Amino acid sequence: MQTIDSLDASLRTYLDAQQSTLVRRAYYYAEQAHYGQQRRSGEPYVTHPLAVAGILADMHMDHQSLMAAMLHDVIEDTGISKAAIEEQFGESVAELVDGVSKLTQIEFDTLEEKQAENFQKMALAMARDIRVILVKLADRLHNMRTLGVLPTTKARRIAKETLDIYAPIAMRLGMNSVRMEFEDLGFHALYPMRARRIDAARRAARGNRRELVDKIRSQIEHALAQDGHEATVLGREKHLYSIYQKMRSKKKSFAEIMDIYAFRIVVDSVDRCYRVLGCIHSLYKPVPGEFKDYIAIPKANGYQSLHTVVMGMHGVPVEIQIRTAEMEDMANNGIAAHWLYKSDSDTVNGSHARARQWVQGLLEMQSRAGNSLEFIENVKIDLFPDEIYIFTPKGHIMELPRGATAVDFAYAVHTELGNSCVACRINRRLAPLSEPLQSGQTVEVITAKGARPNPSWFNYAITAKARSNIRHYLKHQTREDAVALGRRILDKSLDPFSLSTEELSAGRLTSYLESAGLASLEDLLEDLAQGQRLPGVVAAQLAGEIDAEGPTPEPASDSPLAICGTEGFMVSYARCCRPLPGDAIAGYLSSEKGVVVHRENCRNLADLREKPEHWIPLRWDDEVEGEFLAELRIEVENRRGTIATIATRINSMGVNIDKISSADKDYQFTYVDLDLHVESRVHLAKIMRRLRGIDSVRRVSRTRN
Repeated sequence: MQTIDSLDASLRTYLDAQQSTLVRRAYYYAEQAHYGQQRRSGEPYVTHPLAVAGILADMHMDHQSLMAAMLHDVIEDTGISKAAIEEQFGESVAELVDGVSKLTQIEFDTLEEKQAENFQKMALAMARDIRVILVKLADRLHNMRTLGVLPTTKARRIAKETLDIYAPIAMRLGMNSVRMEFEDLGFHALYPMRARRIDAARRAARGNRRELVDKIRSQIEHALAQDGHEATVLGREKHLYSIYQKMRSKKKSFAEIMDIYAFRIVVDSVDRCYRVLGCIHSLYKPVPGEFKDYIAIPKANGYQSLHTVVMGMHGVPVEIQIRTAEMEDMANNGIAAHWLYKSDSDTVNGSHARARQWVQGLLEMQSRAGNSLEFIENVKIDLFPDEIYIFTPKGHIMELPRGATAVDFAYAVHTELGNSCVACRINRRLAPLSEPLQSGQTVEVITAKGARPNPSWFNYAITAKARSNIRHYLKHQTREDAVALGRRILDKSLDPFSLSTEELSAGRLTSYLESAGLASLEDLLEDLAQGQRLPGVVAAQLAGEIDAEGPTPEPASDSPLAICGTEGFMVSYARCCRPLPGDAIAGYLSSEKGVVVHRENCRNLADLREKPEHWIPLRWDDEVEGEFLAELRIEVENRRGTIATIATRINSMGVNIDKISSADKDYQFTYVDLDLHVESRVHLAKIMRRLRGIDSVRRVSRTRN
């Protein structure tokens, strides 16, 4: 077990005496604050912050991070305040401690909400000081090492949270050693039997492979020495969780996963990395398509290395990574290496800048998320491990998760570009926005003035930034649409009282809003559009005809509301009857959906008419814009090529087919069902007339519910 003296000796190898003394002073303060408290294992509580500081010392973190590690549970578990810590140790240390501390004063409805709120608080603190997450990772690592003393249910919950959130964060920050330990400890806690079985198989395989591994290593070392390269050749063993994940995702047996031999070659310079690569490819034949240059194009977390797979002796595949000593430290310690190397190295600065860029992205997601649970879901999406590299038309490189589409790319470049994109070119050819991108492609986004995000993008946008921006825009747009529609509904309801929303007295409006518990007129209008309040009642109350507790009046106005097709999300068209401009229509105020437009003869309206307070008279505006979905049923003779003829005829009229399906009526005739985008009832009639001109078409009818 580590003591303060052994830690102090370790710290003096890279910190000055004054800084080491400050860390020791923080330890004594924590020891006094936690006096009498014990861990579940029975040890004094202060052994935990001491161990956390020891983990950070191994990463050569600065003295303020180590002081924060000593004090990280003081605010949460003792009566000491942030102000007291700031007075004793300064503002920076107090902010770090506060950033790691959980929210203990607030009661939460669910455990998930509590975890999400705490993570959100930590993310905001990370934006001010990135060291917050390093202290938290060290804290979580020691907790994972001592999981054995906890009840099984709690241990499994902590392990799952670690695998879902903290291991991917360590990966994102380039801290590979921490990430691997998180994964193996979490794997043992969640699936102890699987972990034991795979570990036993790995140990057995290690003994069987030792001779071949030694031969391959000696061949590589001999070839490098002959070419005059000074290098360290290390055997690299896959860790348990990595083996398990590959067995599951690739559906391979343990023997197939362990059939690949892996080595790491560490050299002194970037130039030598490429020379060593040439030497290895001369020694063994490279496998086509398996070479990756992460030195020229680093991973999103700053990781740099050359990767290649070659066919070694006896035809066994050998995976080789070539990197410099500094890249090796960066691969293991990631952003923590920023404090290890106090130089102006581009590698270090690049890693730190990337981490800061990621944290800023978290902040943007947090500001657009509706609540903490939505935010943490976005974070989980953002911690996608596999990356692809896409080129902009100007040659800049963008990192995106595997499976990303042009929508994800557009939002990665700029939010406004994503909001206004309508199409894309992939390698100079027009392509749908939903097409998954591949590494090395050049993507150009085509925008249009007035374009806006489409809800269908949720089906194929996978990055957290894209999804949170689409959701935020649609929420904002829905409110704007609802306020505009609510104003029109209220004006119609105020007509019998010879009033409009602009003519309402400020005093009466304020009084009504207070009694209804609403903050503004916009909130009232949104409620009206969403069917949360009855327009007739609201109009009568605002006009002073009834008080807030009065009886419900009859619908105030019979003059229909004009529908022009540009109302946005708060006016929807019933799928049961597909109303078109030119049809007689009526509306129903539905909670959350707003105004639902039906054809007047729709049989579903019979039930809705029993609630007259939700009924709203409608008519089509003289100038209707947009396209509307119509359904046709065509009865055709069973002839080869008939459906193609119908599709060609419709296409020649410039009409989009949304869906087409067919079903046999009998041996002689077939039904073809079409969903078309049309402008009006007249437009649909023209299409039906053209279709009746096809020889094999027997009957064309508009589908009714």
